[in-house]
Amino acid sequence: MSKYVKGLVQSEFEKRLDGADSFLIINTTGVGGIANNQMRGELKKKGIKLMVVKNTLAKKALTKMGMAAAAALLSGPCTFAFGGDSVIDVAKEFTDIVKKYKMIEVKGAFLDGTAFDAKGAVELAKMPNRVELQGQVVMLVRAPGAKVAGAIVSPASKIAGCIKAIIEKAEKAA
Repeated sequence: MSKYVKGLVQSEFEKRLDGADSFLIINTTGVGGIANNQMRGELKKKGIKLMVVKNTLAKKALTKMGMAAAAALLSGPCTFAFGGDSVIDVAKEFTDIVKKYKMIEVKGAFLDGTAFDAKGAVELAKMPNRVELQGQVVMLVRAPGAKVAGAIVSPASKIAGCIKAIIEKAEKAA
């Protein structure tokens, strides 16, 4: 490959990865053509993209983009998986995909300037994603208000119950 073509490939890689500050690095060697298309179709529905890279050009591009830590993860056949809401969603998807396609291997992940090895990338899948974290925050914000409302309503409901019991007792007596 000529130097000019390598430069074009590297710039295309930079352009496609622009805006993706986190990604998963996997090895898809051994996945057949039909299985590959099915897997990519499933991932596309979830907004996840796959990009097979040439390691030397990817290392140069990552270094140029300020992601030199991720370049250390590139060895052997590599495919970048990125997109979705976050790399957590991508990691969760690939833990399911690895069960279906045994030949796929998770090699590592890059998140917030930090490179994770294969074990760390699999651990990312166990973390809550953005939607789950937002739900947890809402529950934490809502909990004190619910307790205050319960404390305010509780005495009033007890008084109302007592009044109702007195009325029912008076009606029976009459």
